[in-house]
Amino acid sequence: MMAGRFLLDTNIVIALNKGDLQVSQNIQSSEFVALSITIAGELLYGARKSERRDQNLNQLESLFQSITVLNCDLETARQYALIKDALRRKGRPIPENDIWIAALASQHNLIVATRDSDFSAIPNLEIALW
Repeated sequence: MMAGRFLLDTNIVIALNKGDLQVSQNIQSSEFVALSITIAGELLYGARKSERRDQNLNQLESLFQSITVLNCDLETARQYALIKDALRRKGRPIPENDIWIAALASQHNLIVATRDSDFSAIPNLEIALW
C-alpha cells in the first residue's frame, strides 16, 4: 500500500497514461494526489508535440478534471528560493521545473512521486520512487 499525500512528477503521469498498473494502484491507495501547474505545462507541451496530439490532449484534460492541480504563489516562491539556494551551496544544480515541483511539495507537505533521481539532491524533500 502507498498511503500518503503525493505530488506526481511528469514521468509518473506519463506512466499512468501508458497504463502502468503499479502507478495506477499506488494512486488509488493514496490518501491525496495532486499535480503542480508546472507539471501540467510540461504534459501539455509534450502532448502538443506528440504524434497523437488530440488523443493525448483529451486524455490530459480528463486527468485535469479528476485531480487537484496546485498553483504557485508567494509561499511557493519562498520555498523555491530556499531549495535553489541549498542546491547552489551543494554545487548540485537540477532542472528549474523540478525545483518548482519540489517547492510546491514542500509548501503543501507532499511526497514527490517520481522516477527521477534529481529530486534526491533536495534536502528535506520526501520522495517515493514509483
